[in-house]
Amino acid sequence: MPDTASRKDAKTVLSREQIERYHREGYIIPDFRLPDAVLERMQEALNALMTANPHLATDNMFCPHLTEAGVQGLKGDPVWLEFAAYPDILDFVEQLIGPDFLLWGSTVFGKPAFSGKEVPMHQDGEYWPIRPLATCSAWIALDDTTLENGCLHVIPGSHREQRLLSHHQDDGDHLALNQALDRSEYREEDAVPILLKAGQVSFHDVYLAHGSQPNRSPNRRAGFVCRYMPTSSHFDHAYGAELQKKSGTVDFSGRRVIQMRGGDLCGRNNFSIGT
Repeated sequence: MPDTASRKDAKTVLSREQIERYHREGYIIPDFRLPDAVLERMQEALNALMTANPHLATDNMFCPHLTEAGVQGLKGDPVWLEFAAYPDILDFVEQLIGPDFLLWGSTVFGKPAFSGKEVPMHQDGEYWPIRPLATCSAWIALDDTTLENGCLHVIPGSHREQRLLSHHQDDGDHLALNQALDRSEYREEDAVPILLKAGQVSFHDVYLAHGSQPNRSPNRRAGFVCRYMPTSSHFDHAYGAELQKKSGTVDFSGRRVIQMRGGDLCGRNNFSIGT
């Protein structure tokens, strides 16, 4: 269990305007970068994770912070839970979604040079068993993210109605995820690239439409994404068993959820499931 004591310093305090921008646009990139030593540890952990899991493609490696990550057969490492509980990251999350929240998932997106797959435009909540739907995702850049290596693109404001838009399933091998937003639901010209230097972090809302192009460059584009939800919501493991059929690559029914700060406001989250 990570230390839940809240400690903020000047570099992790968001202005009122920044918080308002997050709620208005659905995402924010604080003026912040992880210390070099922390970033180097994460990059070393990524190399170790790939070495320990030669059977998996590196485009999507789900829940490396868990020892056993479900249907992917990923062999995780507790060091990723340490990274997910990094106090500066939690300080930002607390200011965006409140003081009571848990970690329910993480993903390493290791989009390799020349072959990294496209992530279709989508909303994360399309296949997440959270009631009511709520999550703030922290996208930690382990490499520089550029237009050439397939950086994240977002549709600002697409979260405002707080509803799921129409998606369809696309199991094409060129895609890293199989839930794609219907083309009629957004305008491609509205997409904004999220360009990050290694060690920078962006945060986005569960309803924000986003995706990324394939990596056609000689440079890897790796990121570690942590999923935090306010405990006023319920991570519904029973519903998760139904939803995991959509993707076929995740295990929501046996997913471990971990309190990060505060308490369980809804009183329904089960912290005894999973390892």
